[in-house]
Amino acid sequence: QVQLVESGGGLVQPGGSLRISCVASGRTEELRDMGFWRQAPGKEREMVALVSRSGGYNLANAVRGRFSITRDNNENTIDLQMNNLTPTDTAIYYCWTSLSGRPTWGRGTQVTVSS
Repeated sequence: QVQLVESGGGLVQPGGSLRISCVASGRTEELRDMGFWRQAPGKEREMVALVSRSGGYNLANAVRGRFSITRDNNENTIDLQMNNLTPTDTAIYYCWTSLSGRPTWGRGTQVTVSS
């Protein structure tokens, strides 16, 4: 079993930047892909960014060119750097991984982009 805890959310103005992190604990030796998903009010949860254990990554079209994801396997952390934020990026951001085909989620961190 793995536990995920996000940090770093908050309020930022349009055009600003924010960095959120996720730390994993528990059976971290089983970690493979990790990533961030987000859910805006009234919308379905959507994938934002995924990163493999080897560092390969995938970004959603909506954030490509503005967001980047990195991973530190020694610290069992992933970071999402978000630049040029817009109000449409406002959502709860959830850390994710999957063990033996079972998804595991963090509790989420709120990101609000507003002037």
